Amino acid sequence: MVTPLCVGDGFASGIINLGDIQVAQISTFNKVWASYEGGPDNLGATVFEPTRLPEGFSMLGYYSQPNNKPLFGWVLAAKDNSSTSKPALKEPLNYTLIWSTNSMQISQNSPAYFWLPTPPDGYKAVGHLVTTTLDKPSLDKVRCVRSDLTDQIETYDWIWGSGTSSDSNEFNIYETRPKNRGTKARGLPVGTFLAQNGGNNSLLSISCLKNANLNLDSMPNLKQIQAIVQAYSPIMYLHPDEEYLPSSVNWFFGNGGLLYRRGRESHPVPIQPNGTNLPQDHYNDGFYWLDLPADEANKERVKRGDLQSSQAYLHIKPMFGGTFTDIAFWVYYPFNGPERVKVEFINISLGKIGEHVGDWEHVTLRVSNFNGELKRVYFSEHSGGIWVDSSELEFKNKNKPIVYSSLHGHAFYPKAGIHHQGIDITSKSNIIMDMGVGYEVISAKYLGSEIVEPPWLNYFREWGPVISYDIAEELRKVKWLPTKLKKFLENLVNSLPSEMLGEEGPTGPKVKSNWNGDEVDNNHQCIYQYICQIYSNSHNS
Repeated sequence: MVTPLCVGDGFASGIINLGDIQVAQISTFNKVWASYEGGPDNLGATVFEPTRLPEGFSMLGYYSQPNNKPLFGWVLAAKDNSSTSKPALKEPLNYTLIWSTNSMQISQNSPAYFWLPTPPDGYKAVGHLVTTTLDKPSLDKVRCVRSDLTDQIETYDWIWGSGTSSDSNEFNIYETRPKNRGTKARGLPVGTFLAQNGGNNSLLSISCLKNANLNLDSMPNLKQIQAIVQAYSPIMYLHPDEEYLPSSVNWFFGNGGLLYRRGRESHPVPIQPNGTNLPQDHYNDGFYWLDLPADEANKERVKRGDLQSSQAYLHIKPMFGGTFTDIAFWVYYPFNGPERVKVEFINISLGKIGEHVGDWEHVTLRVSNFNGELKRVYFSEHSGGIWVDSSELEFKNKNKPIVYSSLHGHAFYPKAGIHHQGIDITSKSNIIMDMGVGYEVISAKYLGSEIVEPPWLNYFREWGPVISYDIAEELRKVKWLPTKLKKFLENLVNSLPSEMLGEEGPTGPKVKSNWNGDEVDNNHQCIYQYICQIYSNSHNS
């Protein structure tokens, strides 16, 4: 489904140098143990032992994932690269039994025994082992890592446990990730799982690795970025009823986009090509904002956007200590249309609620710097979003992930249907944007002077005016609704993030927290089901 790219210098070479250790990404496994119930969707989970390690490399721990998705994982193996008297890797002194499924009345292929390596002083465990007998693993089976080469982790997705994901006093296993994440953070995930038998989740028994050699040699050069984009650039489907299409930024500027200044609202200034006359002071005090053309005819025309001119704006950044490359594809819309909500097969217009000038959305590819494979894709959804493994995506033309843009709101989703409290509706159509056509790389700091940032990128003010709505008045315009449904809609709208309500003008890509940090992840939050339950309760009361 996704194929590796050609090897380049440092990038996709198979091994990354972290300083005193070298690491390789292992995706070949032998199954050790499986449960057939419990965990997400009550389908159980499986534990795997990594195999086919490169010569001289040692195992750091086992891999596990829930059974509700296809096998698509990896763990790191490590090789000691230190030249000091204190080795970077050491065998554990012993093992501690964390948990056994021997007495659990569950469907499983055998009992499982979860072991935590006991590290020597000055070293830390970065993974667990699992056996199907009570015999401890051999001490040479795994390695612990010198403490200065490790970093803190946090739990991420729930894999399996004796209770549910919220039962902190029960035994659970979790996917983990570095606690500190961003373009300058050095922590990197090992791919192993955390086995936690109750206790305090702030006192975690394993760590992740840290890149002590952060020279970014493993990041792709410009030619390799072009190859990645050619292979994996997303295909976006807009809703068949979409009225407000994307455009290029320069099309908006060249078709009457205006720069306003507080105190001089009656004298807006036309925006110059590429935004050369926009403020570049990196402040946002509400003193400036952008808006549509002043004359009504041009305003309505520019609102509709211009798909033919549209292009994706690419931000390339290192993640996880330079072991992954994130490529954010930013898309600009001159106008965000009014929201619609779907409840019990009924499409309901919410008046002007949700309208605002200027809309930035993005989808991010996370590519492994070990082999050039597309591992995950992030779909921005208003003030948050979700990561999806590439094994669970829809693809077009073999490798290009499909992205669905919601009607009017333009949030991105991996599947067609109804999302986010019933308000975001997506569908396939003939309105398509190939984000790999005519794209522009607007920022890649690690490439230095090879990439020149456009002036509009460093405009930190609002891309639209502040707009406020009388929510009650807008809902009163929907005259045919029964009182209980109107009350439900009022509660629903009041619960939405301000970005969906259009209470203030949106800011550009460089102002977002994910520009230098990780994406804001709302993974696996079933908001729509929750809202439907609220409606059901209010309808029956």
